Amino acid sequence: MLILILFAILAGAGTALSPCVLPVLPALLSAGAVGGRRRPLGIVLGLSITFTVTIVGLANVVDGVGLGSDPLRDVAIVALLAFGVVMLMPGLAARMEAPLSRLGRFGPRNAGDGFASGLLVGGALGFVYTPCASPILAAVISVSAASGKTIAIALAYAAGSALVLLALALGGRRVFDRVRRAGRGPALQRALGTIMILTAVAILTNLDVNFDQFVAQHIPDVNLTASLECSKSVTGRLDQITGRHAKFVAANGSSACGGSTTTVHVAGADASQGTLLAAAHALPDLGTAPEFTETEDWFNTGAGGHSNTPLSLASLRGGVLLVDFWTYTCINCIRTLPYLKAWDAAYRKDGLTIVGVETPEFAFEKEASNVKDAIEQFGIRYPVVQDNKMGTWNAYGNEYWPADYLIDATGQVRYATFGEGDYAKTETAIRALLAEAGAHVGGMSHPTDVVKPTEAATPETYLGTNRAQGWINGPKSGTHDYGTPPTGELALNDFAYSGTWKIAGQPAEAVSGSGAHPPGIDLEFEAKNAYLVLSSPGERPLPVQVLLDGRPISAADSGADVHNGVVTVRRQRLYSLVSLPRDEQHRLSLRFAPGITGYAFTFG
Repeated sequence: MLILILFAILAGAGTALSPCVLPVLPALLSAGAVGGRRRPLGIVLGLSITFTVTIVGLANVVDGVGLGSDPLRDVAIVALLAFGVVMLMPGLAARMEAPLSRLGRFGPRNAGDGFASGLLVGGALGFVYTPCASPILAAVISVSAASGKTIAIALAYAAGSALVLLALALGGRRVFDRVRRAGRGPALQRALGTIMILTAVAILTNLDVNFDQFVAQHIPDVNLTASLECSKSVTGRLDQITGRHAKFVAANGSSACGGSTTTVHVAGADASQGTLLAAAHALPDLGTAPEFTETEDWFNTGAGGHSNTPLSLASLRGGVLLVDFWTYTCINCIRTLPYLKAWDAAYRKDGLTIVGVETPEFAFEKEASNVKDAIEQFGIRYPVVQDNKMGTWNAYGNEYWPADYLIDATGQVRYATFGEGDYAKTETAIRALLAEAGAHVGGMSHPTDVVKPTEAATPETYLGTNRAQGWINGPKSGTHDYGTPPTGELALNDFAYSGTWKIAGQPAEAVSGSGAHPPGIDLEFEAKNAYLVLSSPGERPLPVQVLLDGRPISAADSGADVHNGVVTVRRQRLYSLVSLPRDEQHRLSLRFAPGITGYAFTFG
């Protein structure tokens, strides 16, 4: 435990030097540059306290009572705005410092002032302090219930960050002291107050979030301590903290701390039995496959797939098993279904069993009737099981939708892949393990209705507050009128609400408000296909009008669920809105009937 605490201090210090902290750095330097000499210490201490409390569970508690994450950001925005105004008005600053000075007794006893107000503004910054993601930080955040160990690790991580931030604040203060000695103190204070206000505006408009996303997508190796945190000394101890670990490394290298040593050479349709056996010999033993755990309803089991009898690994021993983690509104999962169905059709007779583990992302995906409808809609004939409690997901240490695990005839995991792609390698691994089990495998599968996404496609985004990105005017927790639809051009990948919406952590419900405009969403996207997860109360048919570039969408460009420019929403599922002949950039406008609830956009 002591070693992990030391590593956490180093990781916290490293992340405080990364680009991810730049959104809060101007406010930290500005607030620490004025007032008494204890103010920088108060700022860093306040930031560390609220940051620590947040990562060990406060955000989850707030979300659990339906407030979402916005109230924490709102507190930060109000505090930073107030502090910026105070810095612009020196007389007001003196009156504010007097009542807060009582808090100074909790800080250092040496002479000076500004500690209490520094504690206040630092506490606000702690709610929006978002260091670059790292294995240690992710481990603490992922534990739903705080414990003595997670609190100790969080405190150590915060302490490491605090030491670096304090050094930066004190260094900045020295520079600004020289400016004050040159007789420019009042002008400097006004400039720093303006910076504080601009920081609050940036947070209000989600510029800090957009910047962090840019860093994550475009700056490689942004975590300065990644090699340290991914060492066996750290990852082994993190498993003890979280109670779980990623048990199986993917052949496509999609893991947090490095790729795979597995090499799969694609075998052609005419590959000999010897070639397939050689390919099987090259597949490593990744460990014993976990049993299906805490599952609920089963589908497509029994003779001919006409019963819902639960399956077990023991009952499937002797054949090859592919465990596919998916959920029926995940577009990435949906795009893998043609391959899964083709493999089931081609290799079931040779001993392959595919089990789709439906682990829900949204609450409505837990309904057995919705899962049953999705199985019928997609034409899935292989067994599917509900994993509503994420028991099987956690048993595998899984972290992705979709994710596939291949299990050999003896119950050992021999191959894993996360996300889309690598289908030829996965099929080769299937054929190789079947040959190893004694089957004489024939020709390869023939997937149909395959959709191949492009890297240029607009990234997915969510309508609720929890995981929204790209929105220029929200989303905000609660019921709000977002005004008229945007009249000007939107930048690529920008999304905008209009009309009245009631928004929570995951869902966003269109509401009949007092405004003149119906609830709507406008977006500028680039893709071939656009989808949106929607639901209607009581499965009552409700319309969504679809406009492309300001005009009702044509039949040629309409998705499968659009008829005469309108989507009729009934069941809770993924709806196809746009289907173009190629990747193109367009303005998509949607106008919703009150009562419709939206969850997530995906593109491909």
